[in-house]
Amino acid sequence: METPGNLFVVAAPSGAGKSSLVKALLELDSHLGVSVSHTTRAPRGQEQDGREYHFVTPEAFQAMVDRGEFFEWAEVHGRRYGTSRVGIEARLMAGEDVILEIDWQGALQIKQIFPHAVLIFILPPSWQELEQRLKRRGEDQPEVIALRMANARTEVAQARHFDFVIINSLFETALFDLKTVVHSQRLKYAAQRRAKSQVFAALDIS
Repeated sequence: METPGNLFVVAAPSGAGKSSLVKALLELDSHLGVSVSHTTRAPRGQEQDGREYHFVTPEAFQAMVDRGEFFEWAEVHGRRYGTSRVGIEARLMAGEDVILEIDWQGALQIKQIFPHAVLIFILPPSWQELEQRLKRRGEDQPEVIALRMANARTEVAQARHFDFVIINSLFETALFDLKTVVHSQRLKYAAQRRAKSQVFAALDIS
């Protein structure tokens, strides 16, 4: 599907800083909108329904799956996450840029639907630092942290399938890198041709 808007997909293992980076980017880039995913997990900390996620019951999630309402969905750490079709296609067709925070499985599914989607993977600087970040969050029991660390081994191995890889060692540097990727994508020939079709037509550029 060719759309004038750009679709950015960010994935990372738990604790790598994906959500913090995307939140900071949204505060800096007024032309970028976030798509809020659905999940069956419970809210954490100060999370609010409709802001970080749409929190739904497993039964409601399954009903959405049955109705074909998701672009993609996957089970992660025993909970299900999905990206709804509603609104995303319309926003991209209207020329808006949209960013998704999803797991690597969903990212690769999205790439099949939107070949021009830009996949960005966030890596931690080391396994030790990733574990420390998970512990500092203070949200999970030791057994849950152990599960997240085990799953992270599989997750980081998928980075080779992504278009860009950002190592979140220093937050400010990683944020700069993420901003650079988004801006660079907007200036690519194909992206400019989709977004500025009238200019290309006026200049008789195919």
